Amino acid sequence: MLLILLVALAVQVVLFFLGEAEWFEPVGILIAILVANGVASISENKQEGKASALKAEEEAKEMAKVIRSGKLSEIHVSEVVVGDIVFLQAGDKLPADGVIVDGSVKVDQAALNGETEEAEKRPVSDGEAYNAKDLLNPCYAYRGTVVCGGEAYMEVKVVGDRTLFGQLALEVQEDARETPLQVKLGKLAKQISTFGYVGAAAIIAGILAKTLLTGSLPHGIYEWIRLILDAITVAVTIIVCAVPEGLPMLTSILLSFQSLKMAKDNVLVRKINGLETAGSLSILFSDKTGTITEGKLSVVEIASGDGKVFQKLNQMPASLSGDVIAGIGINNSASANGSDVIGGNSTDRALMTFLISSGAAGSVSKKNVKSFNAFDSNKKRSSVTLEQDGKCITYIKGAPERIIEECGWYMDENGQRQKLSDKKVLTDYIDEQAGRSMRLLAAAKADGEGEDGELTLICILSIRDNVRKEAVTAIKEVQNAGIQVVMVTGDRKETACAIAKEAGLLSSPDDVALTSAEMAEKSDTELKGLIPRLRVVSRALPSDKSRLVRLAQELNLVVGMTGDGKQIMPHIAAMRCA
Repeated sequence: MLLILLVALAVQVVLFFLGEAEWFEPVGILIAILVANGVASISENKQEGKASALKAEEEAKEMAKVIRSGKLSEIHVSEVVVGDIVFLQAGDKLPADGVIVDGSVKVDQAALNGETEEAEKRPVSDGEAYNAKDLLNPCYAYRGTVVCGGEAYMEVKVVGDRTLFGQLALEVQEDARETPLQVKLGKLAKQISTFGYVGAAAIIAGILAKTLLTGSLPHGIYEWIRLILDAITVAVTIIVCAVPEGLPMLTSILLSFQSLKMAKDNVLVRKINGLETAGSLSILFSDKTGTITEGKLSVVEIASGDGKVFQKLNQMPASLSGDVIAGIGINNSASANGSDVIGGNSTDRALMTFLISSGAAGSVSKKNVKSFNAFDSNKKRSSVTLEQDGKCITYIKGAPERIIEECGWYMDENGQRQKLSDKKVLTDYIDEQAGRSMRLLAAAKADGEGEDGELTLICILSIRDNVRKEAVTAIKEVQNAGIQVVMVTGDRKETACAIAKEAGLLSSPDDVALTSAEMAEKSDTELKGLIPRLRVVSRALPSDKSRLVRLAQELNLVVGMTGDGKQIMPHIAAMRCA
């Protein structure tokens, strides 16, 4: 459309110098062009400036601790090179991809797979093989992930664009496709130009035909030239009049106004055409953690040893709740500071948050703690020993399948100690909760110091990243608008499907759920055939998202992707392609 306006401007300028047009005609077209481009440029420049400022501020703070010349020094992440030994501590963001050579750490890989579950990274054992493309491998760590706990040394293997994070950044540089609005305006421009050309030819032919039919033929070459110029002038005027000079200007003004309006609601629109594109979506790929779910673990329910289920701590008798508070509150690496939780891994933070919401955090006192053993990934448990009135009692929490094996007693719903003779009730409950995508944790206690001997089961806790209530409503509204919603997550398939059913994504036997490995086995043609029925993709890699976007576009679908911000690069790449 703007190209047509530029041609019209050139024609009007020529006509003005020939005395066939007024001065305000080319000036009017010029103003329309300047406004249409100027408003869009100013609006996008402001939004881009805000985004760049946020990015620059964040990048300036990124430092890495490396060993150089036998000494530990701190340098900017851009100076890290292959072969450097990087020292990793809690809170550090990894500056490159590499292998762990000493120590062990827990890392949050949400920047790559969107999942809150921490991954353990440790040195590779002799003869041990691992797949660097599998984000859950135990030895290879990735740029952009964050250390949650532990200390380790990492040897840098890949930096810059060759890292997994860097490869995602390269996808952002792909040429953008035309938006639905640009496609529609392109069709309109073609129709207008076709109409103009046909009309101009008809005008010229009509004027010449009239001259021939009336018999008033020009005399001499100059009169013929004058006749042809008059006919062309009229034809060009018809073409110029057919061009809606105000349409591009009005479109840019409206989109810019909407982007400024959204900025007031803290929504940053980097490209104003994205607003119109969002209203034309055919398929929406959505992250799970933090978008469909709350993005944090929460205690859903507590079951006593006899299978009695409690949703709240205050529903329990004091004799049982006291042991629960000690078992998950004192035996906890996190601590409460008013309504805030400080330190700890995601599970410990969820337990402490539960105690705070139950009003029981004030009962958590560590003054009688004699010893504390933090969570051991080999033993799958943590423990704390309390000493009071000359007696010791040890509280243990960890994987239920291991702890229940060592339990000979349990605390019933009234807080009384009973013999644990039938464990089937507990195993059935565990299987049922696992089917609901729950993470299960058992708490037990033992008299004396240490974990030896028979344990007494206190409770089994069900923990999960709950589905957002507003997300269920939003998904239903989007589906009613004719938009297909597909959940793409790095979580395991069983958990993903359970969440998808609760969110209303998996509702028909024909709906399809795939893993990353299953996607890799299918050709592009096969996957295109499944996309209309696709609802869940689990164990997804960022490259899977790019592939889904590309194939959906080849099916002439308008593609969008949404997330909670933890997967910035994958989402930007996908939206750039869309």
